[in-house]
Amino acid sequence: MAHQKLHLPEKICPACQRPFAWRKKWQHCWDEVIYCSERCRRQRKPAKETNHG
Repeated sequence: MAHQKLHLPEKICPACQRPFAWRKKWQHCWDEVIYCSERCRRQRKPAKETNHG
């Protein structure tokens, strides 16, 4: 009998619009996780980083 994963919570990544599931490395910070990967996180930098002056 093959091991089946439990139904894990999912979120949609705002950068790539793909669903991604909970991972053990996020067990203590799942509420703060926004992007599915570092690549997506880097791709969507806030507009506040413009230089003023």
